[in-house]
Amino acid sequence: MTTSRFQLVGSLLRPANLGEFKRQIEAREDIKYPFYDDFDGYKETEASLIQKIVAEQKENGLDIVTDGEFGRSMWHLDFLWGFDGIERYIAEHGYPFKDHDGQIFETRKDIGLRITAPLSAKNHHFIDIFKQVKELAGETVTKQTIFGPAHAFNELTIFNGQVGPNQVYKTHDELKAGLIAAYKEFLDQYKEAGGQIVQFDDCLWELFDPANPVPFLPQDDSEALAALADEFVAINNAVIDYGHEIGLTVWTHNCRGNYESRSAAGGTYEAIAEKFLRDQKYDRFFLEWDDERAGDLKALESLRDKNVEVVLGLLSSKTSDLDDEERVYKLLEEASKIIPKERLYLSHQCGFASCDSGNELAIPQQWAKIKQGQEIADKFWS
Repeated sequence: MTTSRFQLVGSLLRPANLGEFKRQIEAREDIKYPFYDDFDGYKETEASLIQKIVAEQKENGLDIVTDGEFGRSMWHLDFLWGFDGIERYIAEHGYPFKDHDGQIFETRKDIGLRITAPLSAKNHHFIDIFKQVKELAGETVTKQTIFGPAHAFNELTIFNGQVGPNQVYKTHDELKAGLIAAYKEFLDQYKEAGGQIVQFDDCLWELFDPANPVPFLPQDDSEALAALADEFVAINNAVIDYGHEIGLTVWTHNCRGNYESRSAAGGTYEAIAEKFLRDQKYDRFFLEWDDERAGDLKALESLRDKNVEVVLGLLSSKTSDLDDEERVYKLLEEASKIIPKERLYLSHQCGFASCDSGNELAIPQQWAKIKQGQEIADKFWS
């Protein structure tokens, strides 16, 4: 399925004319996803640019292509916006990220979610986008990136408080069952549309590192924290198992947040490896190791004896400069002493535009960084 040892996480920088529509979407809540009826020319512009970005990926030697996430505003919430039973609104605050100077950086605010009816993924807009990409890709393999189910559960419960006596779902278990059912519904449609690979993107894992205190998780109760981690793993595995059951290959990408070249959290893989690496049933793990926050590579020991592939995110999509190749080769050598070389791949730690505003680099710099990754991979695996 994959011949290139360099892999793309998924998202790519959006051209300015697409960004103009996205900025309007961000500022309004009186509009309905996928917003085509609200902005003249938006659908046509998006479709044209998706056609172009698929062609550019193929021209640049990428053997698995996506829509570059041009068909969405944010890496995660658009997927939930496409559910029946979800209402989007502009919240009082955005997500708190860490700015370059260490201060709080607030993201866009159109992140509020309300559940207004039982969740359903029937006729999901992502399927329409995927069909377009698949047709454009021809013989080239495609993959679909979507919001990881456990992270979505966290978004709806902890961030948005959508469980309770006055809510559609009265208990966490009810919402969990409803959400898992909606994900299965989506996977059925994806498989029927010819999908082969689905990638769940997830930024939660390192939050469970006790050295990385997060206000919305239990800090002084290790048993409660462990139980919540087990719950998140179980949610993901329920959907992974179903994906495998219907014949899909299921991957995951994990990072610590990526918004306009800023990150959301720290935490090491070693601290959470037993649960989130060893116990999750993914076929391929895209992992973030572009700086010291992830810790060393010892966490890979948890995957040594599993029949899985590992994509090492040793390169950075957050910077405009090319990466330190000596560092990358050194870490590839270290990793290959733990995981057999034939099960390893190389990537950037995250996409280039997890949200439509993108990271702080230009489109030519993005392609230069992709080319560098391909050249490093060709040399290391030759």
